[in-house]
Amino acid sequence: MLEPGRGVPTSLETPGGPMDPSQNPNIVHATTIISVRRGGHVAVAGDGQVTLGHTVMKGNARKVRRLGREGQVLAGFAGAAADAFTLFELFEAKLDKHGQLTRAAVELAKDWRTERRLGKLEALLAVADKETSLIISGTGDVIEPEDGIIAIGSGGSYALSAARALLAHTELDAKTIATEAINIAGDICIYTNRNVVVEEL
Repeated sequence: MLEPGRGVPTSLETPGGPMDPSQNPNIVHATTIISVRRGGHVAVAGDGQVTLGHTVMKGNARKVRRLGREGQVLAGFAGAAADAFTLFELFEAKLDKHGQLTRAAVELAKDWRTERRLGKLEALLAVADKETSLIISGTGDVIEPEDGIIAIGSGGSYALSAARALLAHTELDAKTIATEAINIAGDICIYTNRNVVVEEL
């Protein structure tokens, strides 16, 4: 379940699908998140825009946070805001209980297999600690990216492309790359802005 495999995308978005803000005019959406690793450090960054249909409701939302007793896990969420907060809280509870990122993600995935009440949440989490980066979906899937880069939300593909180019052709650190990737996505994606919040381990 956690093994990276061929054809597994590290950017998860669904244009025209249930997580596309333009397809759900009455649902509050929050996007875009990216996680980047370099030089023994990991950074998670997100923009500040919250969208209701085609209207910007807020420009300075904080979608990236530190979790765990010592803030040893970084998490960012994208998708329908109510579902994203629910997924975030479910994961945080597992992390508080088990204290380790991978174990918490696996235990949360198990709950989806056994508890029908969880259903399907229109949201994604990008979570990372010093060693591991994971995507947790609102359907209970857990994906480990091959290259250590995670990008989710409506601007995920733009942020992912920018981060890969900066990693390949510059010596910038993880925090700077994550910030610039969100800024570039914000220039292209109408559901993403340049009000960046970034955390680093």
